[in-house]
Amino acid sequence: MKLNTLFVTAILASTTLSSCVFKTADENQLKYTHTTLVDGDAYVILREVGSIAPYELDYAKHVATVGNAQAKDAANKVSAFFSEMIPQMDTLGVKLHFDFPILGQEKFVAPSAHAAVTAAVEADSTADSTAVHAHHDHAGAAHGTGYSDAGYLQHAQHQVAIVKKQLGRLSRNTNVDLRNFAQSKLESVAALYTALGGKEDAHGHH
Repeated sequence: MKLNTLFVTAILASTTLSSCVFKTADENQLKYTHTTLVDGDAYVILREVGSIAPYELDYAKHVATVGNAQAKDAANKVSAFFSEMIPQMDTLGVKLHFDFPILGQEKFVAPSAHAAVTAAVEADSTADSTAVHAHHDHAGAAHGTGYSDAGYLQHAQHQVAIVKKQLGRLSRNTNVDLRNFAQSKLESVAALYTALGGKEDAHGHH
C-alpha cells in the first residue's frame, strides 16, 4: 500500500514538473527563437492591436485626470475595455508564441512631459516597421500639440475603429483560440465605438 502511495505521489510530482517545464520551454522558444504559431494575417493584426492597446490605456488614464466630464467618461470606457483585453492578449502571446507586449511599441507620454522623454520607438533598436507605423496617428494627438478634450475624443474614436476592424478580421481566422478571443470582443468593441460617437456602417456586416 505504501509503495502504491509513493508511486502515485511520484506520478503527480512528475506531471506537475512536466507542466512547468513545457510552459518554460514555450516561453523560452518565444524569447530566443521568435517563432510564432499564428499566420501572417493574424500576426499583422495582433501587432497593430497589441501596439494600440497599452498606449490607449495609458492615454485614457491621463485623460481621466485632466479631461472634462465627457472626456473622462470616454476615457473610463476606453480604460475598461483595454484593461480587460491586455492580459488576454498576454495569455495568447505565450500560448501562440508571439511577442507581447509588442517590441518597440510607442509609449504614451503626457504632453507636458514629452519634451523630456525619448519615445520608445526611437530608443529601441529592435523595433520593426510594423510597430513604428502602427502609432503614427498617436503623435499628433498627444505629443507636442498639447491636450484638448475634443482632440482626445476624436483620437480615441479613430483608434477604437482600427481595433474594431482588426478584431472583425481576426474573428474569421482559422486558429480557434484567436477566433474565440476576437469573437468575444466584437460586442464590447462595437459598444465602445458607438459610445465614442462612431457610426456603424450599415454595409459593414456580413
